[in-house]
Amino acid sequence: MSNPYLTKVFYFNAAHQYGHDDWSEEKNWEVFGPDSKVHGHNYTLEVMVTGQVNHETGFIIDLGHLKDVVTTHVVDVLDHTQFEKEVGWFADKQPSSENLVQFIWEQITPRLEGAKLHRIRLRETPTIFTDYYGPASGN
Repeated sequence: MSNPYLTKVFYFNAAHQYGHDDWSEEKNWEVFGPDSKVHGHNYTLEVMVTGQVNHETGFIIDLGHLKDVVTTHVVDVLDHTQFEKEVGWFADKQPSSENLVQFIWEQITPRLEGAKLHRIRLRETPTIFTDYYGPASGN
């Protein structure tokens, strides 16, 4: 029998700006359009874990622990920031949701106890979201 999956939802607001400092404004606009200007999103973060159900509690994970890990190491780090300027991990990366989910994964995985991180889903807008299932094995 397979293990169940549990998802907890978090919210944060952050701004970002795509572009390259060594490109002209025109080239940045040509490649990134309006996203070459500072803009923000109201992000919805879904953190899905899996693992064996603890016979004594009936839970996969202590939700307080999961909430503490994500709040401390993701939400409190990103909320109300321009993250490509304020979070060192993004120093050489574009602030895309594709990169953001990888950052989030790296913040949660080593701190998670009692369950395995299965998926990160980050909703940037009502019509755009990015899923990440972790690094491919062997990478």
